[in-house]
Amino acid sequence: MSTDARAPDRPSQWGLAVLGAVGLAVAAALAAYAEAHPGDGAALTTLGFSSLLQMKAWLTTAAAALVVVQVLSALAMWGRLPGVRDAPAWVSGLHRWTGTVAFLLTLPVAFHCVWSLGFEDSSTRVLVHSVAGCVLYGVFAAKMLALRLRGLPSGTVPVLGGLLAGVIVVLWFSSALWFFGQSGTVSY
Repeated sequence: MSTDARAPDRPSQWGLAVLGAVGLAVAAALAAYAEAHPGDGAALTTLGFSSLLQMKAWLTTAAAALVVVQVLSALAMWGRLPGVRDAPAWVSGLHRWTGTVAFLLTLPVAFHCVWSLGFEDSSTRVLVHSVAGCVLYGVFAAKMLALRLRGLPSGTVPVLGGLLAGVIVVLWFSSALWFFGQSGTVSY
């Protein structure tokens, strides 16, 4: 009877497939629910903001600002930030907490997008925003799972983190920037 002592060190052949399947399932489930529940535009809460769209724009802006901290702290942790050889120990905590806060800030936005507004395709901007919103949570689920799975290629977590940051930027450009650029009446 022979055993392969190196088997646990081999990359998971199914790890990337699992990440992709989980990400797609989460994104597809959100899109399907948002499509089946078109919403009526009513806000369950505005968290003290004057309107639903104001709340969504400002919370998305705050999350996008935290994405800058996320990218810089990730670059420092991975040794890719120019001028920083060894990141201080507190950088990983900063990365984890800013990511948690950014994620929490997106939850009321996503809830209202899915529940109040539904999946929309009335214009290219709105379609891009709807798709990116669903993709955001699929990528987030895949990244959180990738942090726990062993044997994945070393670039998996940084690629997913970069994709997550990129999706939040797309969401900000397709919603908050548009909202702040409107004069007078706002239609969505």
